[in-house]
Amino acid sequence: MKLLGGYLSPYVRRTAVSLNLTGLPWELEAVSVWEDPNAIKQHNPLVRVPTLVLDDGEALVESYAILDAVDELAGDKRLVPASGPERRKVMKATAVGSGAIDKTIWAVYELRFHDKEHASRSWVEHNENQALGGFEWLDNAAKAAGDGWLCGPNITQADVTAAVGFSFANKVRPKLDLASKFPALAAHNARAEALDAFKNAPLPS
Repeated sequence: MKLLGGYLSPYVRRTAVSLNLTGLPWELEAVSVWEDPNAIKQHNPLVRVPTLVLDDGEALVESYAILDAVDELAGDKRLVPASGPERRKVMKATAVGSGAIDKTIWAVYELRFHDKEHASRSWVEHNENQALGGFEWLDNAAKAAGDGWLCGPNITQADVTAAVGFSFANKVRPKLDLASKFPALAAHNARAEALDAFKNAPLPS
């Protein structure tokens, strides 16, 4: 399998980490939607990453759909339980983490694609506050988990998404000062980032 994209994208990175955790064979094709859009468009009409090209040439798009397919391929190493209350718990925590990522990106894009004169500071603050709400919820989940992972004794997609999102937000919006605001989540992040599955898909420095 080939994963298209780069690790600065939290959605590419959470896909890569998930593939590493499940032990499925894959390789990265580091392409940019800005620098080489045609390399992606041939597989994904939206020209978005991540895009996962399977060995038979089928292309999967959008990280939530890709991760669902990865779980199906992973069998008993899946990162989201197949059914029941455990599945709903992991799905909810993953959705909160993914939402915090979305809101961080929206804040960054407002500042990236508008000059200072035209950027809406109220829109930036609105999105940052929503991201902080998500990270606060995850911090409380980390406190409640103690020595475990967010949704139990085993690492799940909730942990992957929360950790990738925390690292991404720390990099692109350091002024949010996440570590001091959310110490339990910071400790969870450090624990996750110490795993080989994360180290082998590193966030660019």
